[in-house]
Amino acid sequence: METRIVLIGIIVENTDAIERLNRLLHEYGHYIIGRMGIPYRERKVNIISVALDAPQDIVSALSGKIGRLPGVSAKTVYSNVKGGASLTAHGIQE
Repeated sequence: METRIVLIGIIVENTDAIERLNRLLHEYGHYIIGRMGIPYRERKVNIISVALDAPQDIVSALSGKIGRLPGVSAKTVYSNVKGGASLTAHGIQE
């Protein structure tokens, strides 16, 4: 299965959504290469970046679920790098 390297940028304005967001990220954790969160206390928002190597349908599903959380915005950026070997490296059978 072909995968893409993707970055999802997330802005959390509603702290009540953080638990649900973390559950979603845990659910898709086997596709996540890494993540970084920055609390911007002065503006009362959290900024999160999540790097993935995943098939297009998985990226779309996760992005859509994140975007439907109240007080959470997400944008996805795709690289031109395509492949399939990384899923095996993450323990997922193709």
